[in-house]
Amino acid sequence: MDDLTRSRERINSLRDTLNYHNHRYYVLNAPEISDEEYDRLLAELKDLERQHPELITPDSPTQRVGRAPAEVFGVVEHPVPLLSLANAFTLDDLRAWWKRTAELVGATQFTTVCEPKIDGLAVALTYVDGLLVTGATRGDGFRGEDITKNLRTVRSIPLSVLKNAPPRFEVRGEVFLPKEGFKVLNERRAAQGLPLFANPRNAAAGSVRQLDPSVTAERPLDIFIYALGWAEGVPLPDTHWEIMDWLRSLGFKVNPLITRSRTLEETQEIYDQWIQQRAEWPFEADGMVVKIDSLRMQDELGSVGREPRWAVAYKFPAVQGTTRLREIGINVGRTGSLNPYAILEPVKVGGVVISHAALHNEEDIRRKDIRIGDTVIVQRAGDVIPEIIGPIPSLRTGEERVFHMPTSCPVCGFGVVKPEGEAVHRCTNAACPAQALERIKHFTGRDAMDIDGVGEKLCETLFHAGLVKDAGDLYRLTKEDLLQLERMAERSASNVISSIERSKERPFSRLIFGLGIPHVGQEYAELLAQRYTSINELAAASTEELTSLPSIGPKIAESVHAFFRQQRNLEILDKLRNAGVRLDRQREKASNAGQPLAGLTFVFTGRLNRFARPEAEARVTQLGGKVAQDLSRRVSHVVVGDEPGAKAERARELGVALMNEAEFLRLLGED
Repeated sequence: MDDLTRSRERINSLRDTLNYHNHRYYVLNAPEISDEEYDRLLAELKDLERQHPELITPDSPTQRVGRAPAEVFGVVEHPVPLLSLANAFTLDDLRAWWKRTAELVGATQFTTVCEPKIDGLAVALTYVDGLLVTGATRGDGFRGEDITKNLRTVRSIPLSVLKNAPPRFEVRGEVFLPKEGFKVLNERRAAQGLPLFANPRNAAAGSVRQLDPSVTAERPLDIFIYALGWAEGVPLPDTHWEIMDWLRSLGFKVNPLITRSRTLEETQEIYDQWIQQRAEWPFEADGMVVKIDSLRMQDELGSVGREPRWAVAYKFPAVQGTTRLREIGINVGRTGSLNPYAILEPVKVGGVVISHAALHNEEDIRRKDIRIGDTVIVQRAGDVIPEIIGPIPSLRTGEERVFHMPTSCPVCGFGVVKPEGEAVHRCTNAACPAQALERIKHFTGRDAMDIDGVGEKLCETLFHAGLVKDAGDLYRLTKEDLLQLERMAERSASNVISSIERSKERPFSRLIFGLGIPHVGQEYAELLAQRYTSINELAAASTEELTSLPSIGPKIAESVHAFFRQQRNLEILDKLRNAGVRLDRQREKASNAGQPLAGLTFVFTGRLNRFARPEAEARVTQLGGKVAQDLSRRVSHVVVGDEPGAKAERARELGVALMNEAEFLRLLGED
């Protein structure tokens, strides 16, 4: 077999493989291989086609920018194509691009602009006479999907721009889901029994391609504008840097991390800094885009195929990898939940060796068809606990085992139940030691009582030594108790005691959250702290009273009510009270008299654009007003958002004043 024949066969094989994985990733949202492995296969195909250009075909994965647009959204033609970027995986790759660019422009030195390569969805936004008229996906680079209605719900996208904008122009940006938004979205989906998104990029792509824009509006999407596509009727700056500064002045959101570099060495320094800092960024990024700053040079360099010569994506180390799932273990949480986790053959992902990963719950394991012994894709992003994206079924040997949840608690041996309507299994023993330890860890955490120096390991040491059996015992500790522990120095012991003492004055909402009441997160803890002046008042509240509060449903109300009916919880509260921990607000309940909304009662209907419903309701109560869920003649105003329900018409019948969102914001002083 000659070289050409071998190359043709390998090219065809690579194309089939890449097309298969393209479909898994972009269409099914169910990738089977890591991004690193995909990039390796694509790089091999590009290299073979470079050696044999006569074998390049229009349908090769190397000739595509993305997938073809879905006709259901309508199609938008891009006047100037949205190109994809060539990748550099190492410093040698970047050096080769730099040298090649210098030779093409005939200059030994040139300025570049470095920008984080956001892991989201590329879009093109067209403005006419200052108004957003079209928003489209990249699609195949020449034609994209018309998702204007959905993009209008992204609050960081301006619907109109300043008067000195060009009469017609297009900007390009990356729509993404911030890390915190991604976490909250998946928690919400898990609670609803829906499949979880694999990563923020898939979540962002799925969010903007909803047929119902109201679904998009519910998700905290954001955008960074990274380029001007084209503009008519105005002279433009000479450099990309000036263009970005100009777009920022028009009201577009530009990544604050973009910076200029003048040498290869400076660029590498920025790259190294970003690798160290990326875990702290509020968004996911998989690399650094390096662009020639001069627009004249960009025009001169042009593009090759569908990749501009004047830019390159310098990829960060992989945050996904593949390894073998050795076993599935079980952790018992503070509410008795049995949480499966993966025990892996150690694998290096993003510069960190991973040996354990999250698995969420049994239903998630079933949905992903993860089996003990599988080769699996592991994802690590920032400080998030590594998780398994899914198995690679094609690598199964037949020896893999299906996982089953245990019927008894692995810690205390009591029976396990799966409550109706919940996705998790729970230990039935309220005195389970594992639950008690996790509740102590939660109480000392940063978002709760924030007891500095009392981390998870010290909590475990204190618990297993018998010094702390619940959160109340923390305040009985003495320095002498701590000095008995291994590796505890006198200074460290003093610092721990001081931290515990300082925590006695934490805000009331922190205490409520720290108690670990099932289903009561930080937002609901804050809401309860605003309504009740003390823990005694909260403990006395009935389920009917609790459900009358804005955003508090029957499930949360029953959980709060049940918490204060359990003897062991009351005993912990007695310990906290006797130790001098503040169990009420740090001020007497203020009178509403004189506050802007005193004496007014509000009902909300429809979707607000400025903030979510719970936040709007909280603003009302903070300013002395009340919020009701049902209409009556005692209601002062009905705030009507987008797509209101029947309450708007009912309000008209009752003669209750209607107020749109703009009027509501003016009332709050936030217009």
